[in-house]
Amino acid sequence: MASRAGDRASVTRRSLAYYWRATMHHKGIFALSIVSTLGFVFLLSYANPLIVGRIVDLVGAGGVGPDQVFAVFGPYIALMIAVNAVGQVCSKLQDYSVWKLEIAVNYELDTNVFDRLSNQSMTFHTNRFGGSLVSQTSKFVNAYSSLLEQLIYAILPIASAAVFTICLLAPLVPLYVAILSALLVVYLAVVYTLFKRLLPMNTKAAGAQNSLSGELSDAITNILAVKTYGRESYEHSLFDAANRQVVAADSLRMRASVLRGSVAAALILVIMIVLIVFIAGGNAWFGISAGTVVMMFTYTYSLTMQFNRVNSVLQNVNRALGDSHDMTVILDEPVLVQDAPDAPDLVVRHGAIDFRDLEFFYTDGEAATPVFDHFDLHIPAGQRVGLVGKSGSGKTTLTKLLLRLTDIQKGEIAIDGQGISSVAQVSLRRQIAYVPQEPLLFHRTIAENIAYGKPGATMDEIRRAADQANATEFIEAFPEGFQTVTGERGVKLSGGQRQRIAIARAILADAPILVLDEATSALDSESEQLIQQALENLMRGRTSIVIAHRLSTVASLDRIVVLAHGAIVEDGTHEELLAAGGEYADLWDRQTGGFLDAE
Repeated sequence: MASRAGDRASVTRRSLAYYWRATMHHKGIFALSIVSTLGFVFLLSYANPLIVGRIVDLVGAGGVGPDQVFAVFGPYIALMIAVNAVGQVCSKLQDYSVWKLEIAVNYELDTNVFDRLSNQSMTFHTNRFGGSLVSQTSKFVNAYSSLLEQLIYAILPIASAAVFTICLLAPLVPLYVAILSALLVVYLAVVYTLFKRLLPMNTKAAGAQNSLSGELSDAITNILAVKTYGRESYEHSLFDAANRQVVAADSLRMRASVLRGSVAAALILVIMIVLIVFIAGGNAWFGISAGTVVMMFTYTYSLTMQFNRVNSVLQNVNRALGDSHDMTVILDEPVLVQDAPDAPDLVVRHGAIDFRDLEFFYTDGEAATPVFDHFDLHIPAGQRVGLVGKSGSGKTTLTKLLLRLTDIQKGEIAIDGQGISSVAQVSLRRQIAYVPQEPLLFHRTIAENIAYGKPGATMDEIRRAADQANATEFIEAFPEGFQTVTGERGVKLSGGQRQRIAIARAILADAPILVLDEATSALDSESEQLIQQALENLMRGRTSIVIAHRLSTVASLDRIVVLAHGAIVEDGTHEELLAAGGEYADLWDRQTGGFLDAE
């Protein structure tokens, strides 16, 4: 328990460190927010009663005739006008500076989180809900705004109110100030103790809310599976269980917060009792003037009203720190796939690929699942290679390692003799056109999706790529043609249409290395036949790796490599492997319609 509390405290400090660094990039506007807040609080809450107290003392002394009002009180009136005018200016500067700071820092935090998430490895993303990451990002950024507003509009006014009250009253009523200071110290000690106990509850509540968001995202993303299998009730039960965790966590937090508020209210009551006693007997016991009594009441009452906000302020701070917890943990995670310092760009002149003494295993917690052990494969420049094998043989993993979506543990992968671990990842992936088994489309227009492989492509280039992928006909059948929005993950298109858009993107990218991970799996026989020649033209002169479960797709390639359990068991042309009568021949004979179980 102590360890977990220490971890939470450590995460809280790191959250504040992220926020502080971002804030310090805008020191000027942050300083303006502090100065304007102090000016606003002092001028409107403390300078005014100070002037009024002086006026009350003068009135009490008597001897001011009607014709002397402006002569005696004129300077005080002018001072009051000036104090209130400057105080209002400070109020508006406070609002301006806080708003401007939120805009600037939120932009920076959003950018930092996006860059961090987008640069994380695929291993990182496959172990997390996309919906939870979105929720955690929103909470992390919003938490900053909440903390800043609490600091400027609540914490700083409360702290300055205590300082101003003590400093202004200490020379006039030292005994009262001593008692008041002691009570404030007790108040802060009690509230802070309760605050620390509430922090883990807020973290737990935020975690429960993130889990709820993850369940919702998972169900909505896979809504077709939910409906086609009639599993609405099951998904409802999962969502309801997560929702009940949110209710339980929020209820626990509510009870603790109400208890803390009750204790704080009792201490405020004690302070007010002390104030009333001093006001009633102050003049008789200590000779306190009427103006000083006015100041005592005004300052102390204002202070207690401020301190009455401490409970809600700490509750909001607690909630914000809880909301920032999960994303802070993610930001602290090391990037599993990183570029070496000053990594050069990959330069591909020929396209030869070498996998040398490769070792790789997946990790899930402390368990390791080996995939490759001392794996070697050489692919000459321009060669078209098919990778086949049963599910789990390592075909798709090999291409992900080539793209450096995750890093190998030992060995080397080289392109034209350049180790891919020593070059910039972006330059590596720009030299490889990748078409996965599941088409990756954005919620954007068809034209934008095709042009994703070549930023700045003209419409003529986009159309040519669509023609070669046999996609133009169905695209132009849509009322908006190439400007048709595909929907999230291309949901408005059929599987074959999505795949042809992905192939058009790869054609337009015109990279020297091509990776097709079952790129024709979603096409019907007619569509496949129509684009097969386009793919052959695309592969000509390029180093190509084709993963296939439909063996007819790879039969015409220069070379076929058969994998089993992360090792090469056969290597040759289609004819050579059939003649050898090994595993490939067995797969070919057993295949009906050219299919194998997908990896």
